[in-house]
Amino acid sequence: MSIRSFVLFVFLVFPHVEGWNFQFSSRRSILKEIIPGTAAITFLGNPQSSIAASKTPVAGKEEIEAIRNDILNMIKSDENKGPTLIRLAWHSSGTYSKMSQDGGSSGGTIRFKSELLHGANAGLAVTAVPWMEKIHKRHPQISYADLYTLGGSVAVEALGGPPIPWRSGRSDSGESSVTPNSRLPAADSGPSGSDKSDGTHLRTIFSRMGFDDRAIVALSGAHALGRCHTSASGYDGPWSPTPTTFNNSYFKLLCDVKWTPREWDGPFQYSNGKGGSLMMLPSDIVLIEDQKFKKWVKVYAKDEKKFRDDFSMYFSQLMELGCNNLVSA
Repeated sequence: MSIRSFVLFVFLVFPHVEGWNFQFSSRRSILKEIIPGTAAITFLGNPQSSIAASKTPVAGKEEIEAIRNDILNMIKSDENKGPTLIRLAWHSSGTYSKMSQDGGSSGGTIRFKSELLHGANAGLAVTAVPWMEKIHKRHPQISYADLYTLGGSVAVEALGGPPIPWRSGRSDSGESSVTPNSRLPAADSGPSGSDKSDGTHLRTIFSRMGFDDRAIVALSGAHALGRCHTSASGYDGPWSPTPTTFNNSYFKLLCDVKWTPREWDGPFQYSNGKGGSLMMLPSDIVLIEDQKFKKWVKVYAKDEKKFRDDFSMYFSQLMELGCNNLVSA
């Protein structure tokens, strides 16, 4: 056996023999010096150590354009899917913590059952996640993390919203990267109905991600789209009469409508009068009860362009929290 072969044998097979207990990265570096071309060798006992295995394939620009078209066609066939795709992108990103430096869209962990079981993600396991799985099977070159955020970006614009800057390069991670439950905003905190605890809760959730009051209100404007379903969250109804059209109606309705508690057997929510068809959650109503929030509600109710610009900026930031080395698609 040659010296080179012997060294390779020892480094690969006996990584933990006393006196040879090098870290994998150290052994790779030494091997690279002794035997060129061994930098991507997978060491026995550590399936994660291959440089090649650690990279998630990144879809090229042509592939991303094809994926955009697939998402657009999905929404064109059923506009009601658009708001749910935005919710998927939002919830896959809104788990980020700037303190612990984990969570966020990078990793695409919302595809795992353990994260889908988080209360705020109710319903996504039977809607947006399987919808996007069909697209991923056609385009396996894209990571789930990129796919989910791209879906949100495309959906906002498809429903009449502003273009959302989006960049690719997120890598998927395993289920061990799923963050703890309760990192997403709750519809009601503390006593039933809107009170100061709801405002405190929103600021706690969003400040963990690095967002201020202005961002909280702007991102809440996504509630102009979609509706709640009793089969998922337990709440019922749309926030606006145009749930598939992006606009500033959410803020106008907050300011102009007298919202009263709905009398029904479900969880506490507000209605636009007895028998009204629209709803608001306690976490919505607190935006007009808290004066610091209300300031921005009024701004966006009066100036739709300002809302569109701010939403585009903050939603793009939200989807990039915790991500590194992203590239323009």
